[in-house]
Amino acid sequence: MAEVRTAPVLVAAGLLLTAPAATTAARAVFTHGGETSGPPVGTRPGAPARLSVPAIGIDAVVEPLGLRPSGAVDVPRRFDTVGWYAGSVVPGATGPTVLLGHIDSHTGPAVFYRLAALRPGDWVTVDRADAAVARFVVDRVTQFSKAHFPTRAVYGPTSRPELRMVTCAGPSHGHYHDNLVVFAHLER
Repeated sequence: MAEVRTAPVLVAAGLLLTAPAATTAARAVFTHGGETSGPPVGTRPGAPARLSVPAIGIDAVVEPLGLRPSGAVDVPRRFDTVGWYAGSVVPGATGPTVLLGHIDSHTGPAVFYRLAALRPGDWVTVDRADAAVARFVVDRVTQFSKAHFPTRAVYGPTSRPELRMVTCAGPSHGHYHDNLVVFAHLER
């Protein structure tokens, strides 16, 4: 359940970006680069602002992401930040909130480097831009081939508030062939 912190919040009147009706239309494969990013995505009320995963030492800023011209989800511009696919729901709303992060960079580990070390029962906290906090509990961590990525399971509708964290995985020979996905649900 999302709890509200007491803090001053400034919200632009009438500013609400609508998400695409079918988030499953987004191509799910998360890659390091190659394709040029699409236009910047604006932030809407309730958007995630910070991600904390104490079990693996993550405390990172979250930036909104849109889609690339190909329909694939964009990736974070920096290796130390997390991206929120703005076509997914805000944390705490019914459906999946989808966060993406790099596993490594040319100089070493990136923000989601230790994501595979998460275990069921670990906590993930998402601070929202509207001062609310959503706390999730990890259900499972699964690795998928990019060729057989479960788009519907990651981006499709759910009956409760859930979280997905996605990064590259598997052996790398200049290009990762797998994705790692953390599935979590909102603490009640």
